[in-house]
Amino acid sequence: MSALQGLMQDHPLMISSLLEYAARYHGDREIVTLTGPGRRHRYNYADSAARARRLAKALQALGVEPGDRIATLAWNNYRHFELFYGVSGIGAVLHTVNPRLFEDQIRYILRHAEDRFVFLEPDFVPLMEKLAPDLPAVKGWFVLCEEPEMPDTALPGAQSYETLIGGHAPEFDWPVFDENTASSMCYTSGTTGDPKGVLYSHRSTVLHALASAQNSAFGLSAEDAVMPMANMYHASAWALPYICPMVGAKLVLSGRHADGPTLHDLITTEQVTFASGVPTVWTMLFQHLDATGGTLDSLNKVLIGGSAAPQSMIDRFRDRYGVQVLHIWGMTETSPLGVVSTPTPRVNALPRQDRDAILIKQGRAQYGIELKITDEAGNELPHDGQSSGALWVRGPWVARAYYGREDEPLLDADGWFPTGDVATIDPYGYMKITDRTKDVIKSGGEWISSVDVENHAMSHPDVQMAAVIGVYHPKWEERPLLVVVPRPGRTVEPESILKHLEGRITRWWMPDAVVVRDSLPLTATGKVSKLTLRDEYRDYLVDR
Repeated sequence: MSALQGLMQDHPLMISSLLEYAARYHGDREIVTLTGPGRRHRYNYADSAARARRLAKALQALGVEPGDRIATLAWNNYRHFELFYGVSGIGAVLHTVNPRLFEDQIRYILRHAEDRFVFLEPDFVPLMEKLAPDLPAVKGWFVLCEEPEMPDTALPGAQSYETLIGGHAPEFDWPVFDENTASSMCYTSGTTGDPKGVLYSHRSTVLHALASAQNSAFGLSAEDAVMPMANMYHASAWALPYICPMVGAKLVLSGRHADGPTLHDLITTEQVTFASGVPTVWTMLFQHLDATGGTLDSLNKVLIGGSAAPQSMIDRFRDRYGVQVLHIWGMTETSPLGVVSTPTPRVNALPRQDRDAILIKQGRAQYGIELKITDEAGNELPHDGQSSGALWVRGPWVARAYYGREDEPLLDADGWFPTGDVATIDPYGYMKITDRTKDVIKSGGEWISSVDVENHAMSHPDVQMAAVIGVYHPKWEERPLLVVVPRPGRTVEPESILKHLEGRITRWWMPDAVVVRDSLPLTATGKVSKLTLRDEYRDYLVDR
């Protein structure tokens, strides 16, 4: 006997509906972009929707078909925001490219995606002039500027964005199609081989935005002014360009600027209530606040991801500035929301020290995401907060394959995606990343959590940044080496760091040596490049 079907309307989940909702019900809420020193562009959701419709008509006039890939090399600004909707809204695929990758990686990504058109900032015209001969699939180039601002360029037929959309009226009926249609694509950073394309759908994107906006996750509403410091080419700025229109939040975009003075000025003058970014962003902000005595009166929440925030950073936001820190963990392959460290009533009822020990973890799974950890034999491990194993995820906004590699096995037999992270999950449901699989230190057959050692090292008053890597040891196979960067104007003695770690970490986790240097190498996504450090210090303990 067939199941009884519900009698509800069937409307596909379309990305275009997010911006149209904002235009109709939050049309006067601002989108503010810092375009240069002392210059800001202001308009609202109604204006943005009208321009996105003009863009959609322009793309169709160019012959863009559903499924065509449209690349962007762009910062966080209002034109890039319009591309999020104008491209996906007609069934084409928005392909956000990280311009900070190596040239060879960018060339590979654009060729692999077979992008048909490229939208780029004036900054990246010289780069694209160099790569254009190797990109035969690209049929046109559009520079994100006004016509008078167009740089002289050898890119064939290059045109300004404003000229492209200027000849089209804003009246446009967004097409409706299968919600599983591809909407956007982002490539992983390629730290372990060629970058891999993650292809999102309209359905996965809208569901992800709905889940992310909940109070159990980001907790955003029309009362908020949101400043994403995660770039739009990093997993869609952690989905905030979709969430903000959906809830009617003001959107504050910093362009290419991410320095401490600029962040503080935007937070203060635009009354930002919610901001997101990797720990290095907030380190720069703290340096500015230390130098100026500035405050963060409007700011309520900071979302920190990419790498773990040390307890000292969380404490400082809370105790000095009254700002709640939310840890987030996710990946390009999870859109990126996986877990968020929002408290539950059970956790809030704990003594502060116990509560802090839980909330410093990456967080608890949101509805739609399932987590499991397994040992090396694939056996599922208990959620006891002690058992550490490989982390797997599944859910409606988790990748099932990579673009162009659809036939390569990725999931296990039950549909679980291997994250490459090592984690624990406690009885309260909070997951803690203890390492990346490729970064885990295995000494004498036992695992050492580089993340834990780093966090304790960064609680030293003279340490600004820290990284722990495994280096070769003739007896133990690997031992931890701690590399630190001192705070400006401070000096750090290795002996004082080791003394500080005593009693805070297990004795056999103690680094065999401490290296002090002026800076740490960063990847294109702003994370510490442990691959670079491992190459540099591979034989450090042998050569001493």
